[in-house]
Amino acid sequence: QVQLVESGGGLVQAGGSLRLSCAASGRTFSSYAMGWFRQAPGKERESVVATSRSGTTYYADSVKGRFTISRDNAKNTVYLTMNSLKPEDTALYYCAAGPAYNEYAPAYQYDYWGQGTQVTVSS
Repeated sequence: QVQLVESGGGLVQAGGSLRLSCAASGRTFSSYAMGWFRQAPGKERESVVATSRSGTTYYADSVKGRFTISRDNAKNTVYLTMNSLKPEDTALYYCAAGPAYNEYAPAYQYDYWGQGTQVTVSS
């Protein structure tokens, strides 16, 4: 079992930055791929970024060049640094732990989920 707790969300103006954190507890954090997903009102949950156990990464086209995922296995924490935020980035952001070596895995393949942290970008 893995417990995930996100933090760092908030309200920011367009063009601003935020860093989300996801602290994990329970089973070996480094054994999992870690992903960040988001869900805006009325829309389906979408994959934003992910990093596999080996460090390979996936970025959605909409966030390439603006978002960066990183993980600190010693601290059992994964981060999402978001720069140049846009109003369309507004969503509830979730972190999840999933298949170790597949950074492209869809949401249903992720085993553990946090409760989410809200990111709101004003125009």
